[in-house]
Amino acid sequence: MKNQFDYLVVGSGIAGLTFALKAAKSGSVAIVTKKDKLETNTNYAQGGIACVLGQDDSFDLHVRDTLESGDGLCHPDVVDLVVKTGPERVRELVELGVAFNLSTGDSSFDLGREGGHSRNRILHAQDMTGKAVEKVLVAAAEADPNIAIFENHLVLDLLIQHQSMKTGAVALYQEDTCRGAYVFDITGGRIHTFEANVVLLCTGGAGKAYLYTSNPDVATGDGLAIAYRAGAKLANLEFVQFHPTCLYHPAAKNFLISEAVRGEGARLIDKRGRAFMENYHPLKDLAFRDIVARAIDTEMKNSGDDCVFLDITHRDAEFLTKRFPNIYRRCLALGIDITKDPIPVVPAAHYMCGGILTNASGRSSIENLYAIGECACTGLHGANRLASNSLLEAMVFSHAAAVECAERLDSWRNRILAAVPDCPAKIGAENSSNSEMVMIAHNWDFIRRLMWNYVGIVRTDKRLALALTHIRQIKMELKEHMPKIPLSSDLVELQDLALVAELIIRCALHRKESRGLHFNVDHPAKGGEDWLKDTVVKKSAAEEFLTLPGV
Repeated sequence: MKNQFDYLVVGSGIAGLTFALKAAKSGSVAIVTKKDKLETNTNYAQGGIACVLGQDDSFDLHVRDTLESGDGLCHPDVVDLVVKTGPERVRELVELGVAFNLSTGDSSFDLGREGGHSRNRILHAQDMTGKAVEKVLVAAAEADPNIAIFENHLVLDLLIQHQSMKTGAVALYQEDTCRGAYVFDITGGRIHTFEANVVLLCTGGAGKAYLYTSNPDVATGDGLAIAYRAGAKLANLEFVQFHPTCLYHPAAKNFLISEAVRGEGARLIDKRGRAFMENYHPLKDLAFRDIVARAIDTEMKNSGDDCVFLDITHRDAEFLTKRFPNIYRRCLALGIDITKDPIPVVPAAHYMCGGILTNASGRSSIENLYAIGECACTGLHGANRLASNSLLEAMVFSHAAAVECAERLDSWRNRILAAVPDCPAKIGAENSSNSEMVMIAHNWDFIRRLMWNYVGIVRTDKRLALALTHIRQIKMELKEHMPKIPLSSDLVELQDLALVAELIIRCALHRKESRGLHFNVDHPAKGGEDWLKDTVVKKSAAEEFLTLPGV
């Protein structure tokens, strides 16, 4: 079955929905999402949106904080673009109906502060900002007649057309153009072809590559994997941000304790009640995330404790229940009263600072393929994302991409292109069965433990080399056994996760220094000018990759 649209948007978070609403003014839009449309990283974002709105703030200060956090690898022109156009994008959210918190007694925004920020500039809706934004954007998309939403649809691979321009017998250049994607209808069990003039990847990150993560189950790096298989350039995958404070409790899966809690005065302490961040950075508990995460990791390893604690019991109880109602309710349900009890926390994989390499309009290295949000590497975050810059980035680049695509859409529609082949509808190999399904569960668990132990907050050359050997063995097993297993979302996600894990390891092995989120004990210092550049990876012609069963 073929579906034809002007725009194919993969992902239903803030990046995909913002782009879709703008693109729908110039053409038809399909939004494909592999779970429920609300199951996105955006929906789980607690903190807020960093934006210059305060009287004592300035663009220069926000730019400076972002550059300092990025530890030498931010692209200054991109930082400037995002910071200076951010307020206009925020106004658009307000006009759509997002209700951000206001200061008591006036109509100005209540702005919080998070680690690395020199001013209060975090726009928030209680402690559920992402959920408030996602709800409004989804409602607007559902009401737009030019937007069709396909839930429980998983992209398998991009549809790439290779074109050569020739003069006589001489090939001038080879151009790869994205024409759409092959999409697996998880509920119906069939593969469909989606044709589009533009494909936009907004698939989020890959936090599920790690044993402990703040991300939802959908964060399996699918966009990174399919872009890489298609031949797109990816960059800076070694920079995985670990959020310092994920709730430590056996019943608390993926629950984040927002950095805004530290912004309101919470202190990190050990189980003996000793505050320790003053030993690691002058900003103490409001230091950059990489510093705080490494400090907690060090304290836990030195003491042998399973966690540290976040203590905000000195603040007024009424203030805490109003400022952090979601965190208060969730912790209380687990027997932790944050107004009286310190909160047990551990670091957890949180955000990919690298991704699909794009320009200032979100365009990738493949014609007609764009990437926005966490799956993209725009140059904003460098070696370490500044807190709450991610939602801002998504809005700014969604706008830039929509403007560029609208300008080029007519020329794309008028192209004469070869027919797009159907993807085989048959699922799985002959006589396939579920007898090998145990391999999926085992390798899922093995990859996540491997990445946590060997490619985590603190790394060594030996552990990275061992991790690469192990992950390549897993890929060999998958290649051999995949034809024997029926196609499923678990199988596809495992394939994507294994590939992304390998790419993270390869990038980490390449960078022989410690910078930002990448800390290697064997190379503890920052390198010189030679390392002030992005780590770029691209599939070579010699590489072999897994083939989906039935495709």
